[in-house]
Amino acid sequence: MDKIDIENQKCGFVAVVGRPNAGKSTLLNFLSEYKLAMVSKKAQATRKRMNIIIMHKSSQIIFVDTPGIHKKEKLLNQFMLEEAIKALGDSDLHIFLAPVNDSIEHYKDFLKLRKNKKIPHIVLLTKVDRADNKRVLEKLNEYNAFADEYEAIIPFSVKRGGVTKEMLLDEVSKYLPLHPWLYESDLLTTDNVRDIYKELIREAVFEKLSDEIPYESDVVIDKIDEKGNLDVVTASIVVEKDTQKRMIIGKGAQSIKRVGKYAREQMEEFSGKKIYLDLNVIVRKGWSKNRDFLEELGYIF
Repeated sequence: MDKIDIENQKCGFVAVVGRPNAGKSTLLNFLSEYKLAMVSKKAQATRKRMNIIIMHKSSQIIFVDTPGIHKKEKLLNQFMLEEAIKALGDSDLHIFLAPVNDSIEHYKDFLKLRKNKKIPHIVLLTKVDRADNKRVLEKLNEYNAFADEYEAIIPFSVKRGGVTKEMLLDEVSKYLPLHPWLYESDLLTTDNVRDIYKELIREAVFEKLSDEIPYESDVVIDKIDEKGNLDVVTASIVVEKDTQKRMIIGKGAQSIKRVGKYAREQMEEFSGKKIYLDLNVIVRKGWSKNRDFLEELGYIF
């Protein structure tokens, strides 16, 4: 094995922030080439920070996927906003995702949250495949008014050529400190399997149920039995109302079967193992407003 040149190693945390549904998780799954972060077309899918580790040349880049920046409403929403703010304070670089058709007001909100102005940030103008060149140039001109704030502004699309993954990681690496790697080079995330399974089941709820269900639901992994190439996973979907429980189960249990099938497929793709998934539904009225139960679910304030 080649000798590792510790003197030239770089390592640092990079907070990826933006409004809900800006494409943070999609970007990180693209950069890592693995589906690790929860992806949904519905806003506010990400609720907690998640570290995704990407090795690039001599750099170990620890990207931090964060909840979307949004107004405080329920206690859970307050937790999500605090998660984003903590990530900003604990990182070496910020990447602000700015979809090309978004109002620049979202960027102004981000600037207000940046308590430590010494931490550099990059504006990533995303989803440029959805706009023509004229629109992209117009948006770049809008951001020119804030050129003193950011280190770089980069038009980017995970679907269309232009700035490549390699080029983006080169740019990010510039701002990382010289530091020995914190983790083994083959580690993809600091989250454990239980947490990832939970997020994949939550994604299935978001994707396979009607709009009103996902935002008042969560998932608890009750038990994982590892049996060689088979994981037997028992999990509970937590909702706030009896009517929601009935909707998740569905007529003839068709809805929960649909959720379970999608979740199992995603879990098997991630783990490379066979999955037996036993899904239950429980009602905890007002769970998203109850600090004690939120902490039981892992939302530590």
